[in-house]
Amino acid sequence: MKHEIVEKHLGLMVVLILVVISWGGLAQIVPLFFHEATTEPVEGLRPYPPLVLEGRDIYIREGCHVCHTQMVRPLRAETERYGHYSVAGEYVYEHPFLWGSKRTGPDLARVGGRYSDEWHRAHLYNPRDVVPESNMPAYPWLFERIVTGEHTAAKMRALAKVGVPYTEEEIARAAEPFAKGDVREVDALIAYLQQLGTHLRKAQ
Repeated sequence: MKHEIVEKHLGLMVVLILVVISWGGLAQIVPLFFHEATTEPVEGLRPYPPLVLEGRDIYIREGCHVCHTQMVRPLRAETERYGHYSVAGEYVYEHPFLWGSKRTGPDLARVGGRYSDEWHRAHLYNPRDVVPESNMPAYPWLFERIVTGEHTAAKMRALAKVGVPYTEEEIARAAEPFAKGDVREVDALIAYLQQLGTHLRKAQ
């Protein structure tokens, strides 16, 4: 029997398995590159302004994406708790994606506008002041460190090379929000958190 030949030759079986997986993957992935729902931004989606962009980098640096996902799955339990499930058009300008895979803390895909800036400040300074059962660490140093904006233009220029539609004027003015030297890291991080999920809400 021909299948016995495959079963008795491990190397041949491995090669054939890889061929099948590769073709199956291509059949699923390639069509998505030509589907507008996965390649076109949702209505009103704009690239991150400088303050929010710096806040996102702080979010990554502090490992927030390790404990918080940013992807609401289309399951009733999730949509009732977090809101509308995540759609591809929200993430067109995301480099890298911050979907995450582990929820030590709640999903943050729809956290924008749910709490005041003051609540976020208290929560970041000492989470247990507002959520007594929280096991999230405190981030007091965010209230001390200043965002200089020294590298913001370079970040925007790099993102423009991978398709984020920043204009030359926007890049040239990237450091303006930080010119006075009074923007702390906590301000940038809160600016990032406050816009999460708001674009889809406006589009609806």
